[in-house]
Amino acid sequence: MATAVWNGKTIAESDKVEVVEGNLYFPADSIDADLFKKSATTSVCPWKGTASYYTVVVDGKENPDAAWYYPSPKDAAKQIKDHVAFWKGVEVRP
Repeated sequence: MATAVWNGKTIAESDKVEVVEGNLYFPADSIDADLFKKSATTSVCPWKGTASYYTVVVDGKENPDAAWYYPSPKDAAKQIKDHVAFWKGVEVRP
């Protein structure tokens, strides 16, 4: 079971993650949606497409843009559609 933890709280947990470029992508239904708020930030990957971001909020503390996802990934990355990955201090345990 893979988990993502930030500020002492499990924010995602799944046994069906996708691994791309060393990042674990969790299915969207495995995240605790109450702890995520959409960000206006985007970035572009040449082969995956445009990523959107979430700010993670736990116990009133915010971790801006700590999670990202590809709402409409390119065909080469279609396996990560509806999946979320983490960085910026989020501990991911495979």
